[in-house]
Amino acid sequence: MQIRHYLQMLRKGWWIIVLTALIALNAAFLTSYFTEPTFLASAKFIVSPNPTIVTEYDVVNSLEALDKRSIVATYGEFLNSRRVYLNAIETLGLDEEMMGDYTVATVVLPEANILELSVMGPNPELAATVANTMGSLTIEYVSSLYRAYDVSVLDVATAPQVPISPQPVRDASLALALGLIAGVSLAILSEQIRIPLDTYRDRLRLDTITGVFKRQYFERLLEGELMQNPDDSLSLGIVELSGLDELIDTLPVNATNWILNQVTGVLKKELRGNDAIAKWNINSFALMLPLTPSVATSRTFERIYESLKQPVELRQYNITVNLDPHIGGAVYSSPMPVADLLEQAENAVQTARQSNEDAVRVWEMKNPFWVDDTTVEA
Repeated sequence: MQIRHYLQMLRKGWWIIVLTALIALNAAFLTSYFTEPTFLASAKFIVSPNPTIVTEYDVVNSLEALDKRSIVATYGEFLNSRRVYLNAIETLGLDEEMMGDYTVATVVLPEANILELSVMGPNPELAATVANTMGSLTIEYVSSLYRAYDVSVLDVATAPQVPISPQPVRDASLALALGLIAGVSLAILSEQIRIPLDTYRDRLRLDTITGVFKRQYFERLLEGELMQNPDDSLSLGIVELSGLDELIDTLPVNATNWILNQVTGVLKKELRGNDAIAKWNINSFALMLPLTPSVATSRTFERIYESLKQPVELRQYNITVNLDPHIGGAVYSSPMPVADLLEQAENAVQTARQSNEDAVRVWEMKNPFWVDDTTVEA
């Protein structure tokens, strides 16, 4: 269930993932294009006992000493020393400031008496030359200081043909992977931020019990509809549950909420997708029917009345509730203020409540008169 929830988040935020991946990919290509290539040249050296100056017994001891790694590590530090580096660039007739873009590193290979000297910089030929020169100077210094051990060249440094950076294909692949990861994270984060905001907005505009609009929001919605479409037909209705009003203080809260949700379900079933429902008062609902003339409004309200007039059984409480619904409607006529339309709907439901015959009343501005699906009263 949790996986499905995250998949829904990713489906909603797919554009964030794609956009982030494209940004990362473009950034990688631009960086590769404008970055100066860097080359790495490496030379390898081996440390071993000097057989010309030690006996067979000393050679064995020397090999045991090499196993302790201290001698190899010492030679590695010597190879990586600043003294050797400065002497090498001086030998090559170079200036230290010119070598500002170059770096030198020495590594003692694990489980071996081998040193690897690496020089990294923008010029592959110069990097290889510096590495070989530093190796030669190290061999000279070591041979004069520690005669029992030899340092000899295993592999000379050669000018590399391919830079270690940038590598457009590698960098683009890495950037794409990181962009996808970042995009997925942003998509999930944005959805988690949006959900509380949507929940907060829903609390402001939706009734917590029935899930329909609150009265204040419904009034703003109605006003906005009339401002956007002042010449279109629109009908407003108020569904009052007189029977519930008499029991609202005696019924358990859960029972009252259940009845209100049942009524909401009936209203949603009878109305269209662009119609709006709101909790009007404690026992009434308001309906907005855009693009609906008086005759269609009367028929819709009549169907709602027929559904709501059926008794509601609360079996868990052994109670049968007669909702005694009354519906009053008003048809918008331009120009007509929202307050007047609401007032006419209120008057219509009051007239329906007081009438012994007609429980559905629809008011329309035609001198004016009442319209329902059975009678027309002047």
